[in-house]
Amino acid sequence: MSVAGPLSLGQLSVWHDIRDLPGTRWHEANNAALWALPHGVGTEEVRTALRAVVARHPSLRTRYDLQDPGSPGQLTPDDDFSDSLLVVETGGTPPGDFVTGPASLRFRLGDEHGWRAALLTRAGTASHLLFVKHHIAADAWAEEVLHQEFTGALTDPSGAGPAPAPGPAQLAADQFTPAGLRRQSAALDHWDRLLDRAPPVALPATAGAGAGAGAVQATLRSGPARAAARTVAAAAEVSPSSVVLAAYARSVARICGTDALLVQLMSANRFSARWKNVVTSMNQWVPALIEGAREDDLRKLASATHWSSLGAFRHGAHDVTAVAALLAGRPGAPEPACAFNYVTLPERQPPDSGEPAPVDEPAITWEEPFTSIGPRCYARVQESASGLSVRLTAKDIGREQCAELLWDMHHTLLSAAGEC
Repeated sequence: MSVAGPLSLGQLSVWHDIRDLPGTRWHEANNAALWALPHGVGTEEVRTALRAVVARHPSLRTRYDLQDPGSPGQLTPDDDFSDSLLVVETGGTPPGDFVTGPASLRFRLGDEHGWRAALLTRAGTASHLLFVKHHIAADAWAEEVLHQEFTGALTDPSGAGPAPAPGPAQLAADQFTPAGLRRQSAALDHWDRLLDRAPPVALPATAGAGAGAGAVQATLRSGPARAAARTVAAAAEVSPSSVVLAAYARSVARICGTDALLVQLMSANRFSARWKNVVTSMNQWVPALIEGAREDDLRKLASATHWSSLGAFRHGAHDVTAVAALLAGRPGAPEPACAFNYVTLPERQPPDSGEPAPVDEPAITWEEPFTSIGPRCYARVQESASGLSVRLTAKDIGREQCAELLWDMHHTLLSAAGEC
């Protein structure tokens, strides 16, 4: 099998996340989804639809040359692939109880494709497809593309579209053209300029939870928070994501005691029509500097946050190897105090999809983190019809400070909405 070329910038970011981890932690880059099936769908229909989708997308047929960790490559997508489909009888046990096992198995990326699937049945009737994928194969946006195409292919064998679609090898080739290299250079300059301006601040570690301590994870679910974010967004003429980011940054800045906050934003990097729906991993962390971060007027802060975010997203696609070299050449360079990602889920979820019911009374639940890859303090926000779900994963700052941060952010949103 020949090497198709280098990894795309998004794939390279995923590789940097896992390459130095022990093999026992490689599964932390996996994600799992439960796709509810229409009533009456049979095993062969599911297998045919799944095969159509896999045949269409090169990323799902790609293995990797990882012999040199410093210079990884992607192999030419396989023309043939296994379409075996494990069938699991649930016996009435909730489908979600079958996710952890398959999601916790690592992918041997040099030898196998970065996905696996199982058909869940109840009393012999198909109910869900459990789809597990490595993040290098598909990010959250790409997962939704796969879900939509799979659903279409169940009812129409041609619903997955013509094969194959553009894949990560073509994307990488585009990213390393002269124009692509100029964009990479501009992104590196963006990092360099922000490092010059950003203050060296960080969330203080909690006593007894020193550096290297395990991560804690809490999720705040709130229907009122979504309504509040939308109210403030309309008044400030920005997106709800900018409002929630502003509230989050304000809470972090108050704990840090700073008016300028360097944050990491997750950039989807799907701003070009050509690559919008390519199935691969395109997400990358990009820095943004939020100034006046303790501003009491959330509308004003949301507006400033909006423009800082746009500047960051413009440089979202970058070479993480070059950024690592830049940081290595600047000992003591400030690190982002926190990280933020905002995902808007489809308004209509299929039955039994795992989407929670509307939340009227805000509440925090504590979970065991599936992964501690990534930033030290990471808020992943999901907006859906049920409200906002803010999952905060943090290292060495402890439960009390996590809860304080989440509740302060929530209070900020509701108070600002009340003033609109």
